[in-house]
Amino acid sequence: MALRRITRAIDLHSRRLVQSHGLTGPQTLLLKSLLDGGETSVGALAQRISLSQATVTDILNRLEKRGLVRRVRSDIDRRRVHVEATEACDRLLENSPPLLQEQFAKRFDALEEWEQTLMLSTLQRVATMMDARDLSVSPVLTPGPVTAPPEAINEMEDSAISPQDLPDRNN
Repeated sequence: MALRRITRAIDLHSRRLVQSHGLTGPQTLLLKSLLDGGETSVGALAQRISLSQATVTDILNRLEKRGLVRRVRSDIDRRRVHVEATEACDRLLENSPPLLQEQFAKRFDALEEWEQTLMLSTLQRVATMMDARDLSVSPVLTPGPVTAPPEAINEMEDSAISPQDLPDRNN
């Protein structure tokens, strides 16, 4: 039941975001990252938000058609193309609600360290039990701010207790 509630909460938040601002969670994440980090390459943007370059390119194509981003050739190396947010993007995101992971991160950060470790360990165990441990995922509900660099996120995940370290109840 708890997993269904979590899935439902994510789905409802995504629907509200689409209805209120016409943006999906990944689109909003990408745009907020562009606003925070400024003009960047597609590859660097993909790495920053932990999505594949192909996925980011697809999202950018849709956002460019809406006038929320633009691609510009690098002044230094004309072969490189950078992406930047437009003023229309700025205006749209001024009133956008926080992403679900931003709300979660605030509440998670307010927990004691032992509670955070316990939660991460439990969630890792659930992922293993669902054969989802090695699935590639977007950074939805990743602890830490949306703009956290991948190495900070990896450090948080590495510091958590590994599911292999937990007692196996089947024995």
